Amino acid sequence: MIQKTIMTLGAALLLSTSALAEEPAPKDTQSEADGGIVVELNKLEASDKGCRVYVVVSNPSDASYDAYKLDVVMFQPDGIIGRRFSVDLAPLRPSKRTVKPFELDGTQCDGVGSFLINDVMECHASSGPVKDCLANMKVKSLTKVEISK
Repeated sequence: MIQKTIMTLGAALLLSTSALAEEPAPKDTQSEADGGIVVELNKLEASDKGCRVYVVVSNPSDASYDAYKLDVVMFQPDGIIGRRFSVDLAPLRPSKRTVKPFELDGTQCDGVGSFLINDVMECHASSGPVKDCLANMKVKSLTKVEISK
């Protein structure tokens, strides 16, 4: 009886592991399923007006965004808030990376310590308003200046 129970448990274990092996490996689908936009701080350069900021925005989803407006806070290198402004990164086409430059008039690049995406003010796809845009957004920086949310 014990040997039969062990064989039954072994067969059940074998079936469950073979069923797991047939399932595709999990992948990071949050950004695809939830429209998780990736905002990358790519470059800062001096301009006639102050500092030009280049942001690379990746939209891995099938959704097209006609509004993607961010509430951004710029901190100075000493951590003190330098300014608060909004940036509309739309339009964002589906499955596409886009470069979005903007100017920080009157601010030199060495006066920028970090950026905080404080909120997403507008997040609207062609199909209608999108929920949880801030939570689903990913941020990264290729510069010495940090970006967070």
